[in-house]
This record gives sequence, C-alpha cells and structure tokens, in this order.
Amino acid sequence: MKKLLFLILFFSGFVQAQKNETMLVNDLLNAWHKAASEANYHTYFNLMAEEAVFIGTDANENWNKKDFQAYAKPYFDKGKAWNFTPLERNVYFDKTFKIAWFDELLNTQMKICRGSGVLVKINGQWKIQHYVLSMTIPNENSTEIIKIKTPIEEGIINKIQMR
Repeated sequence: MKKLLFLILFFSGFVQAQKNETMLVNDLLNAWHKAASEANYHTYFNLMAEEAVFIGTDANENWNKKDFQAYAKPYFDKGKAWNFTPLERNVYFDKTFKIAWFDELLNTQMKICRGSGVLVKINGQWKIQHYVLSMTIPNENSTEIIKIKTPIEEGIINKIQMR
C-alpha cells in the first residue's frame, strides 16, 4: 500500500511539474513572438540562448545568434519585424525537465508556417536554443511549388555538394 501511495504521489508531482514547465515554455515562446511583433529587439534576443541557432524558410538561412541579430536589427530598428501568432503548439520534455522541444503552427504574413525548436534551461530560466521556421505547402500544390523552387535551389544543391 505504501508503494502504491508513493507511486501516486510521485506521478501526480510529475504531472504537476510538467504542467508548470509547459506553462513556462508557452509563456516564453508567446513573449518571444510578441517581442518580434512589437519590434522589441532586446527582449526578443534575450529570450534566446547565447549559442542559439535560427533557421529560416530560405535554404540559405541558417544563422547563429550573432548573425541572426545582424540580419534582424534593421527590421527591428524600423519598428516592423514580423508578426507570428500561434495557432497551436505541442511541448515535450526530457525526463530532467532541462530540455524541451516543441512544434507550433503559426499565423504569419506568409499564411500558415510551422515553427519547431529546442529550449534549454539555463540558470533556472528557459532559453530558445534552436528554432526552425518552415512554410507549409498543401500536398496538392507541391508539384507547382517544386517547379518554382527548382531553378533557384538547384544552384544551392550544387554549391553544397561541391564543398
């Protein structure tokens, strides 16, 4: 009986911890998107880990935090960065609650996009370590999109293969 009670208490504590951490991760991601929509450069980049990586929708967009800051600064300085509104989000954790990963659907100026990423807990605070932004393409339109992408991306493929 004591073992059963212990397991029930342990599991309920785990469930509560997961709820709390999920709320913290959601709050951070919502604040991050809000900071971009308000062109709040410092808040936006302070929510990212120092070693963060941002991967954009273009095949050439794979930035470390410093390079991403340089790319984004002119947009933030003009008071108009980007506006991503979460439509839905799934959050997952490792067993230590020190690493989280997520996927989200976003309403953006590009219509629906998918964001996914990894967060790490640094000094008790969640930080975005890795973020990937992807445009969604309806399956029935993929042939048309491939025709548009091919002349551009063949060059990128050749360049990468030549390395």
